[in-house]
Amino acid sequence: MCDASFDAYYRNVFADLSVDLEESATIVAKFRNANPPPDKLLVLRSSAFRIGCEFLTDKTQDNISLLKAISAVVHIMETTCMLPIESKSKEVAFDESEMEALYRKIFEDLLIEADESQEIVAFYKNTPPPKDKLRWTRASAFRIGSEFVTDDKTKNIALLRCINSVVHSFELNCLSPKPYTLNVKSFDMKADISKAAQHLWDLDVNRATANRDYKISVQGGKQPYQKQDESADPLFTYVDTKLLFRRPTYRSFIALLDNYTAQTGVSEAVTTHEKKENWAFINAIMQTGPMQFCHKYCCANKPGEVPSDVGEFKKLLNRIWFDLYYRERGGRPDSSGFEHVFVGEIRDEKVSGFHNWIRFYMEERKGNVDYKGYIKPRSRNNARTNGDDNILTLQFTWNGYEKFVGTNFIGVSPEFEMALYTMCFLVGEDVTSVELSTETDYFELEVKVHTKARNKIGTSYVEVIGHYE
Repeated sequence: MCDASFDAYYRNVFADLSVDLEESATIVAKFRNANPPPDKLLVLRSSAFRIGCEFLTDKTQDNISLLKAISAVVHIMETTCMLPIESKSKEVAFDESEMEALYRKIFEDLLIEADESQEIVAFYKNTPPPKDKLRWTRASAFRIGSEFVTDDKTKNIALLRCINSVVHSFELNCLSPKPYTLNVKSFDMKADISKAAQHLWDLDVNRATANRDYKISVQGGKQPYQKQDESADPLFTYVDTKLLFRRPTYRSFIALLDNYTAQTGVSEAVTTHEKKENWAFINAIMQTGPMQFCHKYCCANKPGEVPSDVGEFKKLLNRIWFDLYYRERGGRPDSSGFEHVFVGEIRDEKVSGFHNWIRFYMEERKGNVDYKGYIKPRSRNNARTNGDDNILTLQFTWNGYEKFVGTNFIGVSPEFEMALYTMCFLVGEDVTSVELSTETDYFELEVKVHTKARNKIGTSYVEVIGHYE
């Protein structure tokens, strides 16, 4: 599923400022055929507003017609891809007039402040609209919004942003994505693991886009043995934090990062809350294409070892990634595969693991990571290292401890990395050769996986063997 294809489709829909019954049917088919995973729904809905802004004019009536067209698209997306959330609170009379008054209050100054955002969330939670009022509640945001439409484009853009924010709160509190099922009929599940890895890449619709969702400054290159600092500035110059904290797999991934003690040899204590966070992350990634493909591919290639039941496969993921073991000889349980690979550890006064770009960015932003430059890639054609590379070999310090060589995917979703490393651990070798086209570059990789405590992931990471443009 391509964002650009939906952008172009929305432009065709909004061109005549109307959505009739025939066009409604084609929009329904568009969403059904695209089969967007849950994390993509926010992007698709926000894109409808973003593209809609392009069609604002100096005619108030035309702008109201555009608002109705956007409302129709959002309604179709919600009814095709989402389901009502069953309310667990006691039944409280839903006050339509109070809802309308709250919308008017929000739209009046064309700005949603923090207290207003909290107020509308509280309304949806405390007085949830009944099922037969869900459509009215969302449609009323557009209807009330149309009262504030003018011939001023700047003000109308601000209004659309307000309506989008209100609809986002509505969907977050009143609707949930339908269970996602990946269609894998077009892929040969007996294909070699390199082709499977490429398919994982192609399925990663949640991947961040370089120079749009994030920007990096690679600065100076060096050899692994060189200790001089070749980078005066941070690696990440910009990251869209909405990407990190609104998409379910990113958000649930970030929630895990503060659950660990970096120093090996120090026993880890896993609380009940942390166990719930682990399961929330597993459940979120299993609603994505990469992880569902990983499951199906592993089942096809190791049918006797990998459970076909989704629930049992989730238990397997929990065991190989989150079960604790000791990394220091004779010590207490102090480590896990997830902690080592994605969070990072300190062992023998050096950084161990720490192979995730989101973790790197967040620690760099806190001032805990000092980027020292990239390691020059091995390549027969001297491919350039630049800001759109999705794989970088880095040198950095973390809280004063050194990491001389560490390779990270850049911009990929948490589910992509989990799927790739899980797949290589379950059906690959200790060293699995993979060829990966990222659209801007071509990489020859070795995915290295080490087992710990007999049946758990000790570490997993990639090494760049070749890099070509």
